[in-house]
Parts: sequence; C-alpha cells; structure tokens
Amino acid sequence: MEIRLLNPVDAGNALQLRFEALQNSPEAFSSSYEEEKDHSVEKYEERFQSQDLFTFGAFENKELIGTVTLVKEKKLKLKHRTNIFAMYVSPDKRGNGAGKSLLLEAIKKAEELEEIEQIYLTVVSTNDPAKRLYSSLGFKIYGKDKRSIKLDDTYFDEDLMVLIL
Repeated sequence: MEIRLLNPVDAGNALQLRFEALQNSPEAFSSSYEEEKDHSVEKYEERFQSQDLFTFGAFENKELIGTVTLVKEKKLKLKHRTNIFAMYVSPDKRGNGAGKSLLLEAIKKAEELEEIEQIYLTVVSTNDPAKRLYSSLGFKIYGKDKRSIKLDDTYFDEDLMVLIL
C-alpha cells in the first residue's frame, strides 16, 4: 500500500471516492451527495494545490481506496490548530491498515507545519471502529455535539476529539 499527498492528476479518482463515501456513509459527513454531486474535477484540482489543505490518499495496486484531509486554521488566534476532515476508506478495503496509515501521514504533516500544536476531528458517536482507531493514535474525546447531524428524521451525535502534539 502506498500513502501519498494527492495532486491535481488524482482529482477525478478523488472525486469518485468522495461520491462513494457520501453515498455509503451519509451519516459520517456533514455534507451530502446531493450537495456535492455537481462538484467538478477542476474544483478538486484546485483544492490539491492549496497551501492550507492537504489530502492524502491510500493506494492499493494504483487504485485510490481511501483519503483523509488535513486543514490548517487561518485565523490568527487559531493558527496553532489543524483539523482532520473527510476520513474515508472503501468498505471492502477496511481492516488492512489503510485508515491508520492515512492518519499517521496526516499527523506527520501536522507535526512538520510551523505553529501547529493540536489536531481536531469529529466522529459520529456510534462509529466505534473509527473511535478506536483515533484513540489508538492518541486522540482524546473532549466533548459531544448532540444531534450534530440530521439525516432524514434521524439524529447523530458526534464526539469531538483532539490530539495534542
């Protein structure tokens, strides 16, 4: 398995994986497939050139099977923080270490960035496998966002987690 920073050439595959994520795990993301289905490859090409956003991909036999995005805060008083967003591994590829490898790469990148002292993420409270993974890497729960996500008539709480570097 290869883990690397995605670049504009990866935009099409990343967009397709994002659509898969939003359709397979709608409760895990604040965005929805309906909101993103018209996003263009060009939008992802631009995103992968940002200096404040880093998307890493996990590849198995040259196929993109997972992603995670690290986003730097821009406000002066928050520049010591970064956030993990859009963590996803295709269901049939889970359990082979891709998620852990992606997170380790994101953490490594955060440690290399000047001023970064902590990494934040949110995870649906019922997603025990993800919470175990995050905890195993040192993330700690510091709060709960009740009824954070509403999907049709069902609410999902999210655990707020932080890793102090």
